[in-house]
Parts: sequence; structure tokens; C-alpha cells
Amino acid sequence: MSMNNDQWKKDRIGSAHAGRNPMVLAKMKSGFSVMGDTQFLPGYCVLLPYVEVNSLNDLDTKQRGEYLLDMSIIGDVITEVCKPKRINYSIYGNTDAFLHAHIFPRYEWEREEYVTKPVWNYSPKHWIDSTYLYSEEKHLVLKEKLMERFHQKGYTM
Repeated sequence: MSMNNDQWKKDRIGSAHAGRNPMVLAKMKSGFSVMGDTQFLPGYCVLLPYVEVNSLNDLDTKQRGEYLLDMSIIGDVITEVCKPKRINYSIYGNTDAFLHAHIFPRYEWEREEYVTKPVWNYSPKHWIDSTYLYSEEKHLVLKEKLMERFHQKGYTM
């Protein structure tokens, strides 16, 4: 699947359902685990819900529990594959105004000015520079390892 055509980004959830979102790692109980667009922290993933809603509070109690559990399972997978120091979880919805959770591994090797701060304090180039953006060429092995670990846990595409 070509990463050059970014049409799928216009509807990440719909394209995941249609099998056109190349970032999908696994189908989970509450949504899709996907690779993050940037990989300056290797293993960064996002949890997209199956149905687009505005926020976590738009889900009923059972759905919230499933979503938050899936978020933590993604953290387990990242930990097992990437061996970070810790995992940071965040849900904002300010830029992309729909529910999605960021799951960021944090590493011992991060520079001191970043390690005690939220990942959003990384310089803007970390979010847009091609050096850090996901590419099959640079990140396919990591993606396959994450997918394999999800599969071992019973989650599939």
C-alpha cells in the first residue's frame, strides 16, 4: 500500500474500516491500533475508535472501559517490543477534533530538556520533518514486530 497517496488521512477511521489506512496494526475491542505519523519516539501509536465521537465522554461507561483498556494494551505491546523507560498516554482532540488516544514510549536516551516534559515540547520539526515521519522504508520492521505482538495477544488485522 503506497504511503505517497495520503487520501486516507482525510478519514483515518473510515479508511481503517475500508482497509486503506496503511498505519493500522491491529483491530482491538474498541478500535484500531495504528502507528503514529511520526516516529522520533520509536513505537509511538494511536488508538482510533471504531466510531467517530467527539470525546471519551461521548462513550457509555462500558465503551469507555474497553477504550481505556485497549489503550493500556497498546502500551503493553509497545513496552514488550520497544523496551522504553515508560509509556505516556494522552487524549486531547484539539487539532483532530475527534476521540483518539496517543500512546508514547519514553526512553532513557531522550535529551534532558525533553525527558521531564510532555512530548508536545519537542521542536516543531519533530512533527513535520521527513526525518521523523513514519515511512515503510525506515519503520516497516518495527511495524511488523508490533503487528506480530498484537497477533500473539489475539488481535488481528
